[in-house]
Amino acid sequence: MNSEVWVCLTDEQRCLPFQLVERGYDVWLGNNRGNKYSKKSTRNSPATTDFWDFSIDEFAFHDIPDSIEYILEVTKQPSLSYIGFSQGTAQAFAALSIHPTLNQKLDVFVALAPAMSPAGLYNGIVDALMKASPQVVFLAFGRRSILSSTAMWQAILYPPIFVRIIDISLRTLFNWTGENISQHQKLAAYPHLYSFTSTKSVVHWFQIIRNKAFQMYDDEVGGPLAVGNNSRYYKPVRYPTRNIRSPIVLIYGGSDSLVDIGVMLRELPRRTTVREIPKYEHLDFLWASDVNELVFNHVYDALERYAHGQSTVEIPLQITGPETDSNGDDQFSLRPVKEDITLRESPRRHLRTDSMNSNKGRFSPNTLTYGDEDWRIDPSKAPEDVDLDTLT
Repeated sequence: MNSEVWVCLTDEQRCLPFQLVERGYDVWLGNNRGNKYSKKSTRNSPATTDFWDFSIDEFAFHDIPDSIEYILEVTKQPSLSYIGFSQGTAQAFAALSIHPTLNQKLDVFVALAPAMSPAGLYNGIVDALMKASPQVVFLAFGRRSILSSTAMWQAILYPPIFVRIIDISLRTLFNWTGENISQHQKLAAYPHLYSFTSTKSVVHWFQIIRNKAFQMYDDEVGGPLAVGNNSRYYKPVRYPTRNIRSPIVLIYGGSDSLVDIGVMLRELPRRTTVREIPKYEHLDFLWASDVNELVFNHVYDALERYAHGQSTVEIPLQITGPETDSNGDDQFSLRPVKEDITLRESPRRHLRTDSMNSNKGRFSPNTLTYGDEDWRIDPSKAPEDVDLDTLT
């Protein structure tokens, strides 16, 4: 894919970048190396194998951090908000997990149709073949760009026929029906669905699927761990996604076969926020007829909560209590450890317990004044001896 997928909608109100601009945001659209907008290099020509020698690792180690750094340098801002879709979320998960300082530059990470460790393909034959040996992809497509002829077929085929072929392919591979996307929208969007990428990055995804782990690329793309003449004394390193400190908001579809939300949540920090859109498939987050009604408000809420005029500061806090009020609700007091920090408004907040499970509740963040600035308190930064397990 490339950045065109965000703006090839038939209605302006369903175009997220346009709506964000209308709300006053400065919007930057990113493009991965190798796609139609990113095929230049100071060292290698796209005609060489070396140019296409990249996987998700290169996006995580270099491209995402460099892009964020460039945007902040141009805008003269200390931080930004990141909205990703599909592989764009995987790249951010990976980058944030291995670059601690990068987390300080993101106010919030909104992940639409997040991808981390998909269960596999819907088509059993293709799924079994790819899991058995991802190297088959290299044998079928070479080590440069994968499916380069797609752009040619899109140009010569009658548009409704091209749309039909894409629909059949998506149904066969992923069991996506595309019912939430109008035929008119498909005609406008499907020509932008594919953009060039490396075969190696696709092989990387099949390694992740086969090993059921969000891991770095394995240069030995043969079989699993073995002994004997083909001995391997290591396993590919997993991305340490629990290290992510930036606030994460996951927005996923209830009918998206590429999202295993249970597995994903086990690999992410506890404070991750999750929103499900029932009956939504993967591409619906880009082009569904009601995407502006069902998805955009969640995005706006995340941006307003984390990125509107307040920052998060890592200041040790003291949480005392609980004390029971007249309504039977538990109250906790939240106080900074440093004496020169004063809370704005009352330091007391309610922990509203769930009648079904008294160990579940919600802790409302407060605001504190430090010097001349107001800061949002993040309860996850409390001292280690404070038990926050009952707070969600």
